[in-house]
Amino acid sequence: MGVLYLASLLLGITCMLLLDHRFRLFFWHDAKAAAIVTAVGVLFFLGWDAAGIGLGIFLRGEGTIATGLLIAPELPIEEPVFLLFLTLCTMVLYTGARRLLERSPARQTERERENA
Repeated sequence: MGVLYLASLLLGITCMLLLDHRFRLFFWHDAKAAAIVTAVGVLFFLGWDAAGIGLGIFLRGEGTIATGLLIAPELPIEEPVFLLFLTLCTMVLYTGARRLLERSPARQTERERENA
């Protein structure tokens, strides 16, 4: 039971990547840019976590679904995986919403007025 949270995060990442692949939203649209955005996002949030841990704001809770492995004091192994999922999920949702909004009838009417 100690790896349930980590396994769930990995499953979530897999699902996000499958959506991304199907609709070519993020990594399958521009892999280099997506890798840079993902790396910057994860590093930003890891820095945020480090600051919170250093200030005593973020503390690791005990849970039976977590592995209990730490990569730093108060920083479980699941945290970078969660931050990867968070960044990936945000970018897939953002690029998907942007695509939907660009194809909306209101947006098409606006483009037609601009071209007239």
